[in-house]
Amino acid sequence: MKTNLGLTMRLVQRSFACIVVAMIASPVVAQTPAPAPAPRPGDVDLANSRVYILVSATGLGHPHGVEGRLASGNLQLGAAQNAGQLVIDMKSFAAETPAARKYVGLAGESDDSTRRQVTDNMLGPEVLDVARFPQSTFAIQSASRYVNSQQQGGPPLYILDGQFTLHGVAKHLRLLAQGDEVNGMIHVHGRFDFLQSQFGITPFTKLLGTVGVADKLYVYGDLWVYAR
Repeated sequence: MKTNLGLTMRLVQRSFACIVVAMIASPVVAQTPAPAPAPRPGDVDLANSRVYILVSATGLGHPHGVEGRLASGNLQLGAAQNAGQLVIDMKSFAAETPAARKYVGLAGESDDSTRRQVTDNMLGPEVLDVARFPQSTFAIQSASRYVNSQQQGGPPLYILDGQFTLHGVAKHLRLLAQGDEVNGMIHVHGRFDFLQSQFGITPFTKLLGTVGVADKLYVYGDLWVYAR
């Protein structure tokens, strides 16, 4: 009985040792991440595309420039239907960046404290409430070529028509955009404006309303779209 038990123990130990040796000798195969899919025509280059907003002031307030990014996007210029969708990452918005102020035509720069304060107020529950509404979307029903005799020979113009959803509220949106082809990309830029109150947003104020921002916002899209 003792002999059989000892033999069994030796066999177990020998098997365990073989397993350990095999594990040490086996090469470790690193798992490489799958390559990102190649961009398709119409896909938006998220790294280089931006949304800028001009926020006008009321009372003793000051105008602000705001910069944001897209979470995803596809735009089929010239399409009469199903022309794409732009998804804006609301959490990415930052106020008073140098790029934003320059783009919307504001001179000078703001200090870091002002940038943080304005950004926090903008993203917080009293205004955009990005915790509840982290994205806004522009579902583009059509992106038809705009023909105008005064623009013949100039950069192509397109009418983007669809539904813009912000803060949980959807509204019809139509805007005119220009598209310039540059090195296999199409630089698309256009502008529209809207009232915050139409989307259930109360314009920010403080000090009993003596400092605040205007209800109307001016939104600039500056997109780079893959042409091929």
